[in-house]
Amino acid sequence: MFVNAFHAVAAHISRRYGVAVVIADLPEPAKGDLDGMEVVIGPDNDPETRLFLVAHLFGHTVQWNTSEASRRLGMTMPVDPDETQLDILEAYEREACGYSQQALHEAGVRHLDQWLADYSSCDFAFLRHFYRTGERKAFAGFWREGQPLIKPRPIPSFAPHRWRPRGRAIVV
Repeated sequence: MFVNAFHAVAAHISRRYGVAVVIADLPEPAKGDLDGMEVVIGPDNDPETRLFLVAHLFGHTVQWNTSEASRRLGMTMPVDPDETQLDILEAYEREACGYSQQALHEAGVRHLDQWLADYSSCDFAFLRHFYRTGERKAFAGFWREGQPLIKPRPIPSFAPHRWRPRGRAIVV
């Protein structure tokens, strides 16, 4: 299920949006990365993680190519963020999730909406904890079933642009 969905989404974003999907080694502990033109997925990720990463990092790719403010936010690792900064980061993540949901639907993947909502919620709970404490707890410990579904967000027209060198992973 996740393997076929990954291939459908990767092919779709490459063909329709010109965003390449590459499987390549990344510096530890990164699982995925983006530069504005490519989404890079580490080869050791399981199929479920690969699907989430390709969809979610594509969502951030849309943001980076359509908003300077989003690009600056996405290129900065938060240091001791307060609640206001965490709320801004959450809004940034939720916007990317809306683009992710749209990309899945456009690729014909319509049976994983609840999964994407649960995974996305887990991802941000993990990030919120990491940003607050610097501690990498087990991702699965943040998983909660039945999270609110994500509303697909129309993907604006954009031309992919490389905004930074690949391999300088900021995705935690």
